[in-house]
Amino acid sequence: MTVLTVLSVALLLTILLLAAWSLHKVRAAHLLLYELRDEVRRDAGQHFRQLEALHALYVELQLDKSLPPTRGWAASPDFLIELARHAREARPATVVECSSGTSTVVLARTLQLNGRGKVYSLEHDPLYAQQTRDLLARHGLADWAVVLDAPLEPIAFGNANYQWYRAAVLPALPAIDMLVIDGPPQAVGRLARYPAGPVLLPRLAPGGALFLDDAARPDEQEAVQRWVAEFTDLAATTRPCEKGCAVLLRPAVSAAAIAA
Repeated sequence: MTVLTVLSVALLLTILLLAAWSLHKVRAAHLLLYELRDEVRRDAGQHFRQLEALHALYVELQLDKSLPPTRGWAASPDFLIELARHAREARPATVVECSSGTSTVVLARTLQLNGRGKVYSLEHDPLYAQQTRDLLARHGLADWAVVLDAPLEPIAFGNANYQWYRAAVLPALPAIDMLVIDGPPQAVGRLARYPAGPVLLPRLAPGGALFLDDAARPDEQEAVQRWVAEFTDLAATTRPCEKGCAVLLRPAVSAAAIAA
């Protein structure tokens, strides 16, 4: 084989390798473009659904003043409309909420429209607590909700330690008809919202409901699994909300009462 032949073969192999590499890159670019297209479509659809839910909130609650920003750290409109519609139908007398904010205003306005009930909101951050009180006053809802300063403090269940709200700030209440769990923040620690179960679920009335925001996250999913295992009368379902929504329902009549 001559030197020229060797060089020709080497050149041909190089060209083939470059062609294969180029095809690989082109294919990767096409796949990336398809992924970006699908993501844009999903985001556009999600934005539209949130706008629909936000509009529904204003219509159904007959709001004449603006709500603060939603989504991000705050609850998304689709979760808020789930709360409002349940409260309008179930007409709870006692609502307990973990973490205050826009949801407090939505729940308080719903109870005002119902003509009965009160929201008790546990808030660990004094600044957020005051902001929510100001929001309630702005909407004329101060008589329908109270924001309780509840700093996070150590609490233990089993062999695990958590940081959770100072539950002792809750006044003596009748059974709780509706629980809304949207705190503490995830950054507090693993399974930060789990203590809501052992602390508050024993006080959930027959026919009562618990709504958990951010239920698409692994920690919240594990918390739900534990709650259902520990309180076997509860039925767990989900709602198709942006950040995930889990709902735990206690039967209006217990199995023991039916058997009796």
